[in-house]
Amino acid sequence: MIIKFIFLFSVFSLTTAAQDSKNERISLFNGKNLDGWKIKITDHDLNDNYKNTFRVEDGILKVSYDQYEKFKGEFGHIFYKDKFSHYKIRVEYRFTGNQIDGGPEWGLLNSGIMIHSQSPESMDKDQNFPISIEAQFLGDDGSGTRTTGNVCTPGTHIMMKGKLLTEHCISTSKKVYPPGEWVTMEVEVHGDSLIKHIVNGEVVSEYEKPQLDGTDPYAQKLIVDNKKILQEGFIALQAETHPIEFRKVELLILK
Repeated sequence: MIIKFIFLFSVFSLTTAAQDSKNERISLFNGKNLDGWKIKITDHDLNDNYKNTFRVEDGILKVSYDQYEKFKGEFGHIFYKDKFSHYKIRVEYRFTGNQIDGGPEWGLLNSGIMIHSQSPESMDKDQNFPISIEAQFLGDDGSGTRTTGNVCTPGTHIMMKGKLLTEHCISTSKKVYPPGEWVTMEVEVHGDSLIKHIVNGEVVSEYEKPQLDGTDPYAQKLIVDNKKILQEGFIALQAETHPIEFRKVELLILK
């Protein structure tokens, strides 16, 4: 009986491995240029890459502020051209350099992946952040108080353990990593049901029912027939005043 169980388990494992091998990850970033991506920076038109904020150098997608004199509210996001519903996004990133002069205190060593986002075309010109759910990553600022893999909700709410949460950010207990260290951030998205944040292979947050905040003026424009639940959306990476590099941006479509 034990031998039979081991045999069946082995067959199951091989079958699962074979299925996983068919579900290949898609590289959203080609390592050469920004083809397939759209840029939206506060107070600038769509695809106006102000001061060359987003660029590709040496196979790395970089957020850089070396052409800025001072930050004056130019929060940026770079969106992949297609929207998705059931998927797993994996990003490898590291913080570099120093925060730009004039950046807000909370922007230090701060960035994230926006999921279930509105399209960049639908954003107002002066809008700082897209209506979306943010998988936030923070770097170690030496305070000993920061966590990473947090959930932030610009113009949205989520449910966690059956409770509607309306706080802007919900922290995890995952320790932060020092600047310069490569970190892998994954977000597993199952439409409007389960969403997971995974940092270096560890699940740090789980929630469900992402939805529009009916009190937010930008979110109000996206509500049609009183439907607030978000089942799909665009993916974006942030430029929040601290230089950051991305060497991989990969997507696995989930059935």
